[in-house]
Amino acid sequence: MLDYQDILDKLNTSPFRAKFHLKKQDFVYIEKRGIETIRSHTYDFVIKRLAPYPTLNDGKQTPMKNHPVFVAQHATATCCRGCLKKWHKIAKNKALDSYEIDFVVNLIMAWIDRQIKQNENINKNM
Repeated sequence: MLDYQDILDKLNTSPFRAKFHLKKQDFVYIEKRGIETIRSHTYDFVIKRLAPYPTLNDGKQTPMKNHPVFVAQHATATCCRGCLKKWHKIAKNKALDSYEIDFVVNLIMAWIDRQIKQNENINKNM
């Protein structure tokens, strides 16, 4: 079983990956839609934008903002096939299989969950 927290800790050592955080409007969106809807959006984005081979507009298919999942994809190096290869050793020259799709979705959701918990702790201590 994978330890997503260890993977997130490793990603957080990258200054580029560590600069991504959810903003207030992202937390509002998650609260309004619900975490299961966010998980559904994550599967949808990954299956449509990241999983196919060849990948359309690889390296440019994931916006930097406007949805919590997009922010999470950049923070977790699941934004393009190049980042998947570099950080997670997932080959670029094939479609993602169901295990790889689940890995990507679960990693994104672990990052979002970590952001929610950090935000709750900040708000609790204010």
